[in-house]
Amino acid sequence: MTSIIKLTAVSGVQEESALCYLLQVDEFRFLLDCGWDEGFSMEIIDAMKRYVHQVDAVLLSHPDPLHLGALPYAVGKLGLNCTIFATIPVYKMGQMFMYDLFQSRNNSEDFSLFTLDDVDSAFDKIQQLKYSQIVNLKGKGHGLSITPLPAGHMIGGTIWKIVKDGEEEIVYAVDFNHKREIHLNGCTLESVSRPSLLITDSFNASYVQPRRKQRDEQLLTNVMETLRGDGNVLIAADTAGRVLELAQLLDQIWRTKDAGLGVYSLALLNNVSYNVVEFSKSQVEWMSDKLMRCFEDKRNNPFQFRHLSLCHSLADLARVPSPKVVLCSQPDLESGFSRELFIQWCRDAKNSVILTYRTTPGTLARYLIDNPGERMLDLEVRKRVKLEGKELEEFLEKEKVKKEAAKKLEQAKEVDVDSSDESDMEDDLDQPAVVKTKHHDLMMKGEGNRKGSFFKQAKKSYPMFPTHEERIKWDEPEDFLVPELQATEEEKSKLEAGLSNGDEPMDQDLSVVPTKCTSSVENIEIRARVTYIDYEGRSDGDSIKKIINQMKPRQLVIVHGPPEASLDLAESCRAFSKDIKVYTPKLQETVDATSETHIYQVRLKDSLVSSLQFCKAKDTELAWINGVLDMRVAKVDTGVLLEAAAKNEDEAADTTTAGEDGAQDPAMDVAVAGEAAGDGEGEESAVGMTSVAQRAMKSLFMEDEREPSDESDVIPTLEPLPSHESVFINEPRLSDFKQVLLREGIQAEFVGGVLVCNNMVAVRRTEAGRIGLEGCLCDDYFKIRELLYQQYAVV
Repeated sequence: MTSIIKLTAVSGVQEESALCYLLQVDEFRFLLDCGWDEGFSMEIIDAMKRYVHQVDAVLLSHPDPLHLGALPYAVGKLGLNCTIFATIPVYKMGQMFMYDLFQSRNNSEDFSLFTLDDVDSAFDKIQQLKYSQIVNLKGKGHGLSITPLPAGHMIGGTIWKIVKDGEEEIVYAVDFNHKREIHLNGCTLESVSRPSLLITDSFNASYVQPRRKQRDEQLLTNVMETLRGDGNVLIAADTAGRVLELAQLLDQIWRTKDAGLGVYSLALLNNVSYNVVEFSKSQVEWMSDKLMRCFEDKRNNPFQFRHLSLCHSLADLARVPSPKVVLCSQPDLESGFSRELFIQWCRDAKNSVILTYRTTPGTLARYLIDNPGERMLDLEVRKRVKLEGKELEEFLEKEKVKKEAAKKLEQAKEVDVDSSDESDMEDDLDQPAVVKTKHHDLMMKGEGNRKGSFFKQAKKSYPMFPTHEERIKWDEPEDFLVPELQATEEEKSKLEAGLSNGDEPMDQDLSVVPTKCTSSVENIEIRARVTYIDYEGRSDGDSIKKIINQMKPRQLVIVHGPPEASLDLAESCRAFSKDIKVYTPKLQETVDATSETHIYQVRLKDSLVSSLQFCKAKDTELAWINGVLDMRVAKVDTGVLLEAAAKNEDEAADTTTAGEDGAQDPAMDVAVAGEAAGDGEGEESAVGMTSVAQRAMKSLFMEDEREPSDESDVIPTLEPLPSHESVFINEPRLSDFKQVLLREGIQAEFVGGVLVCNNMVAVRRTEAGRIGLEGCLCDDYFKIRELLYQQYAVV
């Protein structure tokens, strides 16, 4: 049966911002990605708030913040509570991305949008999948299945295939790469053909990509010239995605003796560099065939780097001898080690800065890419510094007050506990004879007038052998806080000296000492060479158009890309085929991709559902409903936009079914919708209860029900009409009916296309396609007729 399919653009259409889309398939709603841009725009969060409580499942395609950055905020602050599906590498590397992003921000500013606990709680909801693993959804999503397919671009990158009842096939493919790389195979879109709906991006639709060999040569030339000129190279990369490709490439170059780069240093700098490399070692099976063969044949892990030093701080990097090449996060130069090193190194003409990723417009990296000749910049320099002088004294005083308040609260609790213990001990001492005279079994029942049970017993019951517990009373030591105070004094003296354990100030962990964040704007002259070399790992524009033409989707929704690129891709796809429907939605716009035009959504009353008589036909159950649509109902917030044909109240009210042959008119479609919904009789009552609850919530928040809005839909109620004549559904084939007769012991054979049974009854198909029965009125006739009726679903 045809499904209602709608896509709402929450974020990431007609722009290069984060990706987030709400896909509705009948009553089930998927959130496709949950990204957040580099500037943490609250507009994306505000848009997400409207839909977050409708979401039934989240599908994540890639592990970077543009695809899952808002997940911790949505779970921790917005109350997103549903299953999240992702591949194993997206789960592991996604955590690394978010840990590094939080730490990069927190190292230079007071970052409070989400915490590491929010990251952990969000990722705890993820159900990890493998490629090509089919997951059949249950409950509300009965009949839906999802399958992750390889997308390239990043490790674990996913193209999601969503199938409804084996008919409707929806493919969500964004940021895919069909080309094989060092550490990843290309995507597998060739296996998907003629989907009902394809959702893809136009980010690279009008972008002409240089050949990979040319880009590798450009990178090698830039690195060699800078190192031989005694300069350092800063390569801005992400945390755990594209950085793996760059690390493999550079480590291979360093291993090549002809390059002569072995004498120079190569480093990977981010807050989780060790974990990223360790996770990569354990996920070789998700990578390219070349790396797999290398691992299987030589038993040599490709991520056991020989020349790459792993650094977690600028202090670690300072120990790496110069000149050096540093791969560091973040790629946007907005925060983290890449921004700090850029500010330090860009003023020296010997150094080189290589940007590998086109981040969203408005970021420092994108500004440098779009304005390559820019030499003077006003940059905000953010630092986290230790407290000194009066600020430190004030901070320590506040901490002391807090500790004293906590101490008093704890002492008050202890006094309460002691008083209750003393009263219990006095009670026990008052009645020592009672304890001795009583004899208890292992499981003691309640005694006297006291009511008790096995699970809830009084204090004086002894579940084992009778014994008298003598409690020792003691006083708390009065000087138990003195060591702590002494430690605070030592800490204070060390803070004033600016050193800790004889280490350099740079090595000191700022997370355990009082700090503050400072910000100042500096005018910086860029003398270093700044170059953009594309290592994004996305398919180029021509390849995207060819792949879409090969897939031949019936409908296409273009998302995530600048407006001119979206229009260019749409025009190209329309030129390939006139049959394809192409949509380029705007922000907050909902695209109705339902392939069937005459399909409606109605509410069924409990009384109607309970009166339906279902008949089994193959794998489904059918029931016939004759009724009219009653439009006099209150608004029901379902997130389903109003169908154009359902707006006309008069036409809908006059529409009824016509004839037993089931002519396809709007009311018949309503009947079919009712049949499909009839598989679970409890669902209709749930719909009714939900609508009542939603109306109550609307009245509670004083929403005016008379004002229609785009998010609300008037779902009509189906009012039943009197009974109808019986209808025979599921026309059997005569060859199948012959087998049924033979199993029942009736001799049957075909004579000139007519099925002759026991030489008494003839079963033939008429010119109109109906099956007719001829013969003498005997026991065989009535038995054969009964068997024939059983092959139909009679409603």
